[in-house]
Amino acid sequence: MIFKRGSGAAADAFARILANTGWLLGGKGVGAVLSLAYLAIVTRTLGVADFGRFALVLSAANVIKTLVSFDSWQIVVRYGQPHLAAGDGDALNRVLRFCILIDLASAAAGAAIAAGVILFAGPLLGLEPDMGLQVWLFALLMMITIRSSPTGVLRLFDRFDSAAFAETMIPVGRMVGALVAWAVAPGITAFLLAWAFAELLCAASYWFLALRVGGAQIGSWRAGRALDARAENPGIVGFLTATNLQTSLSSVGQQVAVLIVGAFVGPAGAGLYRLANQLANSLTKISSLLSRSIFVELSRTTAQGTEALGALFRRTNRLALIAGAVIIAIILTIGRPLLGLIAGEEFLPAYPLLLMLGVAACIDLAGVSYRPLLMATDRTGLSLRISVVATLLLLGLQSALLLLYGTQGAAMANILSSLAAFTMMGLASRRAVATKD
Repeated sequence: MIFKRGSGAAADAFARILANTGWLLGGKGVGAVLSLAYLAIVTRTLGVADFGRFALVLSAANVIKTLVSFDSWQIVVRYGQPHLAAGDGDALNRVLRFCILIDLASAAAGAAIAAGVILFAGPLLGLEPDMGLQVWLFALLMMITIRSSPTGVLRLFDRFDSAAFAETMIPVGRMVGALVAWAVAPGITAFLLAWAFAELLCAASYWFLALRVGGAQIGSWRAGRALDARAENPGIVGFLTATNLQTSLSSVGQQVAVLIVGAFVGPAGAGLYRLANQLANSLTKISSLLSRSIFVELSRTTAQGTEALGALFRRTNRLALIAGAVIIAIILTIGRPLLGLIAGEEFLPAYPLLLMLGVAACIDLAGVSYRPLLMATDRTGLSLRISVVATLLLLGLQSALLLLYGTQGAAMANILSSLAAFTMMGLASRRAVATKD
């Protein structure tokens, strides 16, 4: 009977993962189609060199945002579930307000860092002297639109459909903004404004839907102090810090890679690298979508015993392996024609990069359940240490291989670091399942 209950629980959780990922993937499907269109507009309008400068500005802003922002949605899900189950909406509200404070502090820190980066590293990014204020305002908007807290509310209430709708506002906003920029004043500044508009639209949608879904269940906004959440939820600060560092390392590694390429080979090389990286990530977007759904269900399943946890873990692994194999086949068959169709013939030299970065992303996809499992089983510190090693390995290999093989060496570094992270995370995850009480 224990085996059957565990298997049944795992089957139910796996079904919810598929359903929730389906909602997210539906929204991303719309985004993927639109992204092909607005990427075509931007690349064909700006050309290789100016698109490279545009890519460097986006990467710099994303690096800063990733460094200072916290994955507070995981806090809302992890520590909000017990309060929601107990009907204690006020305690849940204090957790939410605690996360909002963290997001606001992150935005302020990010704005200050952005000013320093623009002041001292503007020439390295290829910025003209009169672009500094515009880029800082763009970075400021990126900081203000951190939306992790409302994301957590929607996932806590299993409203992945609402989250999918809110997420589509980014590609919709970019598409609308790109068309306006192309028609009115085509240039780097206009496209930056289009991207900023999309971020604002998405953040507003997330908050509107989160407040509507949560309603009275998220308690009173005046019940106690937000900082009381630290005492009411033991371990919340440590979990918050570890998840932030881990997410920052994995994301910053990818964004810093573009900056490293730009420093070594110039804006044109950085533009080719970013385009290939963006297309590869678009094809493997299911990885991040699965990770979000898996974390929510693994957090619930840990309380149901080893059998249910192990069964769910094995099912998600098989799904990820199949998805990775299918995506690699897609890149091999239609990757080059797709690249030429979107960006034009001058971007075709990016195809080898697309192939290698796609392989690296599929390796990450194959191990998509590892990190959520370690976090759900209170092994966040171990997951963080592995992320540190993998990120250092990525940046070190990139710096070395760039000198030998140019941008293709940088792409190869992604494959090697992804293999190392996959191996380390896999061993740690299997040990976690085997030793789970």
